[in-house]
Order: sequence, then structure tokens, then C-alpha cells
Amino acid sequence: FLRSLIGRQLPLPDEQADIALQEKKRQQQEAARQAQLAEQLRQQKLQAQQEAEAKRQRQLAADQAAQKAAAAKQKQLQQQQQQQADKLKQQQLADQQKQQQEQQKQADAEAQKKADAQKAAKAKAQADAAAQAKKLDAERRERLAQMQGSAGAPGSTGNGLAKSGTGSGSGGTATSPGYADKVRRVVRPNISWGGETEGLETVISVRCSPTGTLLDAQIARSSGNSAWDDAALRAVQRSNPMPQDIDGKTPTSFKITLRPAG
Repeated sequence: FLRSLIGRQLPLPDEQADIALQEKKRQQQEAARQAQLAEQLRQQKLQAQQEAEAKRQRQLAADQAAQKAAAAKQKQLQQQQQQQADKLKQQQLADQQKQQQEQQKQADAEAQKKADAQKAAKAKAQADAAAQAKKLDAERRERLAQMQGSAGAPGSTGNGLAKSGTGSGSGGTATSPGYADKVRRVVRPNISWGGETEGLETVISVRCSPTGTLLDAQIARSSGNSAWDDAALRAVQRSNPMPQDIDGKTPTSFKITLRPAG
């Protein structure tokens, strides 16, 4: 009985070999399983690393694309700003040129207007001078005709003051006794003289139209002082028209003797 019990509990050598073989096989399987598990872990880790790297690359590409887009947008904005600045500058330049052209046009128009006015004034002056010359020529012709018709007529004399001086009217066409006073009152305010007074006496020959218009005034006899002679002549010329006589007409010719006061 004991021998049979021991025989059942203790494996036989062949059985031990099988057990050892099975254990070895189990160990090999376990080692293979562990190796497979390790490989799986390695593959998972590698895949995770690859996915992380891919994600990093995608993020990097996205960042670069965003930076590139921002740079392009900034460049476009700068170009637009530059274009606007250039357009504004061109507009300002055009406005300035237009203003200068308007100013030049206005200046040319004013210059032309001034030139036209000067031309018109010159033409008017020439026309007036021609008309005056024609009028004077006609009056001279009339005066000559009157002088020819009144040659040898008796004269009259008179005395009168002429601005701080004395004067007399005489000769030529017959005048009334009071005509010299009328001449005195007209000529006297027009004498302007501040020089010497002693010994100066100038005789002015006067020609007038019947209406009193002064046709001619000349120095008939000089005082010897040309300045006083000129002052006396200017006084007569400024006295146009000459007064009319009692018959309503101005003598056509007479003489005025002028002396400074003193």
C-alpha cells in the first residue's frame, strides 16, 4: 500500500521530462508574450511619438502659414497706404498746378485788361489831342479872320491887382472901362510868386473866343526875369475862361500887364 502510494505521488522520469518540457514551453510562451507586449508598447510609444511629431509639424506649418498670411496682409496694407499716399500727393500736385494755372490765367487777364485800358487810354488821348488840335486850328482860323476884320480898332486901358501884384489890360479889341477890373478879379487869385518883386513887369498878350475860351497867351514883353514871366503866364492860363464884357462877349484880343506886389 505504501509503495503504491509513493508510486502515485512521485512522477516517473519520463513524466518529469514532460513536466520540464511543458514548463519550458510555458516559459517560452510567457517570454514570447512579454516580448510581444513589449513590442506592442514600443510600437504604441513610437506611434505616439510620430503622432506628436506630426502634430508639431502641423502646428508649425499652421504657424508659418499664419505668419506668412499676416506678412502678406501687412504688405498689402502698406501697399494700399502707399498707393493712397501717392494718389493724395498726385491730387495735391494737380490742385497746386491748377491753382497756379488759375493764378497765372488771372494775372494774364489782369495784365491784358491793363494793357487794353492803357491802349484805350492812349487811343482816347490821341483822339482827344487830335480833336483839340482840330478845335484849336479852327479857333485860330476864326481868330485870324476876326483879327483881319478888326485890325486897327481902338483900344482901352485899365489897371488891376493880380495876387499881391498889379496889372492892366489894354490894346486890341475895344473894351468897356470896367473890363480891366473883371480881368483883375479873375487873374489875381492865380498868381503864385515868392521871389523878388522890385522892378518886375510882364506884358501878356491874350487871345480869346467870344465866349471867353482862352485861345492863346504869350509873353509880349518880358520883365527880364524868366521865372516871374512864367508865373505871370501861368496865372493867365489858369484864368480860363476870361470874363465877358458888358456886351456879353469876351474881347478877342487884349494885353495884360502884371507886376508882383512890393
